[in-house]
Amino acid sequence: MSSTITTPFTISELGLALRRGTTSSVQLVRAALHRIEDRNPTVNAFVLVDAAGALAAAEQADADLAAGRDRGPLHGVPVAVKDLIDIAGLPTTCGSASSFGTVRASEDAEIVARLRRAGAVIIGKTTLHEFAYGATGDRSVHGPSRNPADPERMSGGSSGGSAAAVAAGMVPLALGTDTAGSVRVPAALCGVVGFKPAFGALPVSGIYPLAPTLDHVGLFTATSYDALLASRALTGESPEHTPSSVLRARGETVAWITPEDIAPTDPRVAQIAHDSLTRNGANPYMLSGSLGDTGDLFRTFSTLQGHEAFAIHAAHLSGEESLIDPDVLSRLRTGQSVSAEQYAAADRARREFRDLVLRLLEKHPVLAMPTVPVIAPQIDQRTVHVGHTTIETRAALLSLTSPWNMAGVPTLSVPVGHVDGLPVGIQLITDTGDEERLFGIAAGIESRSAASPG
Repeated sequence: MSSTITTPFTISELGLALRRGTTSSVQLVRAALHRIEDRNPTVNAFVLVDAAGALAAAEQADADLAAGRDRGPLHGVPVAVKDLIDIAGLPTTCGSASSFGTVRASEDAEIVARLRRAGAVIIGKTTLHEFAYGATGDRSVHGPSRNPADPERMSGGSSGGSAAAVAAGMVPLALGTDTAGSVRVPAALCGVVGFKPAFGALPVSGIYPLAPTLDHVGLFTATSYDALLASRALTGESPEHTPSSVLRARGETVAWITPEDIAPTDPRVAQIAHDSLTRNGANPYMLSGSLGDTGDLFRTFSTLQGHEAFAIHAAHLSGEESLIDPDVLSRLRTGQSVSAEQYAAADRARREFRDLVLRLLEKHPVLAMPTVPVIAPQIDQRTVHVGHTTIETRAALLSLTSPWNMAGVPTLSVPVGHVDGLPVGIQLITDTGDEERLFGIAAGIESRSAASPG
């Protein structure tokens, strides 16, 4: 299968066609349903498709537009939603065979309600790593979500189905959640844009939590401009305040964080990511050692996440253990062993790290590094090799993304090329309120990547 994105049109292109009358929302939904029928057996992006509900919503979107009620850039656009986000009338399984999925949601999650108010058409729910507690995307009662670039490879997780749905051209927009990198990791591995807004920027009510102090709502699109359009529509910002002129290379000075300071990194991945900045004219300069002693970063993160995840899922460890994937179950049990004192110490370390990051961003408004230090591993592969180092796959995939969940700052993953035919992403980080910097740099990277495909 080709390693390039096969999304037929972007959100902005679809919106233009809708408003010109050269297509309709019903036509877009029928086309999306056809692509899902054709491609989902290969990549397993969707666990549920609500064709009837989507067509009814598309008919309403067309009627509204005909009556002059234009709800913005997402009006009439097909969207997929990760299956731990409640949609009224549909089950929420969280990828588990446990007691999830036995009850249909009584109301929409707030983020789904915002999608509907923006005129988006929800077409179905996507595969996730069970309980959203994994970075590999291959542990779910529904089976693994697979990488459209190579279906024998991981999509990444936990929002792997949403990334695969966009990368395989099924939908132009999909929602996910990101606790440790669960949007940015699959975005990088599948070759799409993944945006994690600042902590709390998008609401989590009606979404089954994993670690509430780290959970973010995020989104997947084919282009950075689409991500900006969608995120602003979902935060209620006026599309008139989203001029396309924002999205151009502006010669930003970008601080390159040496990824090897945090985790072993494939030098080919690091080089492609760094070169994408140089081609963009973004003036990258090295910040080696800028994050202080990074040796305990992932341990601090895992302590926070493990303690909170156990508290959320403790009930499932009383009688439903046999229904939980052994990898996920083991991780939950590890969280049970985290003491209150250990959690408090990790929380103090988290606050110190966040303060360090905010001080760093005052001096260097945009930071950059690879999103993931390796290319997509094989399905079920539990260790990866970087040089002469062997690393647990989950730890490797999350090593460069999880610090930014502790800091809670906006982070954008952008595809920049390929290694061995598999996608590579760059991660751009800034402070809350400076998101336009990320999108401007991303647009420059995309334009040059299109001119010089890697």
